[in-house]
Amino acid sequence: MTQEELQALTVNKSVDARGTACPGPLLEAKKAIGTIGSGDIMEILSADEGTKRDIPKWANKKGHEYLGTAEESGYFKIYLKKG
Repeated sequence: MTQEELQALTVNKSVDARGTACPGPLLEAKKAIGTIGSGDIMEILSADEGTKRDIPKWANKKGHEYLGTAEESGYFKIYLKKG
């Protein structure tokens, strides 16, 4: 998805993990994914570089769809659709 498409998504759950280092954002995402329904969109906010790698790998392994990453000033927004 393009940056514009990602920004236009309706997010059902936002996880702010900007204050944590790896593996904190991944652990926060794992906890939060259980609180949303199948097909819902979740965004993870993180300033940790490793999160851009870890979240998509975990999502694909667990049957969720990685939608993309939007770059913000000093952090990223990573978007997933729950499988």
